[in-house]
Amino acid sequence: MTRSLLRFTQRVVAILLTLGLLVLNLRLYLPSAADYGPDQVGPDVVPQLRFIGAALRDGAGERMQAFFPEGFFFSHALYGLAWAELGQRLPPADALRAQALAEARWALGRLDTPAGRAPFSPTLDPPLGVFYVGWSSWLRGGVLALQAPSGRTAAEVERFEADCAALPAALDRSPTPFLTAYPGQAWPVDSTVAMAALRLHDTLLPARFGPTIERWLQAARGRLDPATGLLPHRADPQTGQPIEGARGSSQSIIARFLTEIDPAWGREQYALFRQQFVATPLGVAGVREYPQGVAGQGDVDSGPLVLGVSLSASAVTLGAALALGDDALADPLLHASETFGLPIGWSGGKRYLFGALPIGDAFLAWSKSARLWVAPPAALDLPPVARWWWRLPAHALSLLLVILIWLPARRRIQDR
Repeated sequence: MTRSLLRFTQRVVAILLTLGLLVLNLRLYLPSAADYGPDQVGPDVVPQLRFIGAALRDGAGERMQAFFPEGFFFSHALYGLAWAELGQRLPPADALRAQALAEARWALGRLDTPAGRAPFSPTLDPPLGVFYVGWSSWLRGGVLALQAPSGRTAAEVERFEADCAALPAALDRSPTPFLTAYPGQAWPVDSTVAMAALRLHDTLLPARFGPTIERWLQAARGRLDPATGLLPHRADPQTGQPIEGARGSSQSIIARFLTEIDPAWGREQYALFRQQFVATPLGVAGVREYPQGVAGQGDVDSGPLVLGVSLSASAVTLGAALALGDDALADPLLHASETFGLPIGWSGGKRYLFGALPIGDAFLAWSKSARLWVAPPAALDLPPVARWWWRLPAHALSLLLVILIWLPARRRIQDR
């Protein structure tokens, strides 16, 4: 009896493992990037947001702060932005749009708490620095975009106006277009997000920041990384000149926001980024942290590197590819995340890597809900990234595992 029960258990385990491998292989094809268009809600975005929202209310933001300098801030900001992206796809009377507004407001409010402001210095110009002001203003603009002008509160509009006005004032006092996010440290990506927030302001409210944006664009074009022709990863806080070349972790964000500021230049920069940073180690599409031919170590910005690929940069680039209509890159990035991220559905939610790193779930939800807020949509015609055979190694490995799983059962049959 015991031996029969053991054999039955082994067979059940073998069946479950085989079904699991089958599901993983199907995720190499489904869903498609076409399911996440600018006017439709991706099939799994709401379940992802359910998990993230519950995790944040259970202290996930505080836990992420222990691992990342902006762990609390980013966890809430990206959650709010994903809801804002989702809500903009829905008609005003839709109940899910009302939920999107409520959740985006809640996340924005969390950024204004002591925990949200803790990493940032009030002595910077603007106060709390360009990272805080830029990202929070982009989310604040998203909250306003979900409401009819007559439904916006005076306090919401005044705060958006004041925070946006602080950015050109700081630029007028700065010798560089790249404002500081921390004392003595400047990352051009942060100022890119801030300029996108100004462009969003001029779309939602009477325009006033056009000259500031144009001056910033001219100054930024004069301070590119000479090796790649892209905006640098870090810049001198006094001159704006590059002190660290372009990197995937910042370029993946720049690619999404620069197009909102200047659609033509943004798409040019995206094509350069794609050409120099997208790679296919072992056939699987991913985004390198350093340009092709350049070696480097992972850090807090990139996370650990796998064959030179940054998982965080790859997840964020998925959003840029979807927003810019680059399905040739979005498809393989999406399928890789669905396969190797080991997503599971549970109690109406969806999480990756068993929910161990909610900030990663937030980045993916923000990417899957990506759409342009200001710039007009225009699909990019760029060459394919992944080869036609890129899924075959995964299929072959899965087949080998299935054989190994069922080999003991086969031997028992032969022994009889």
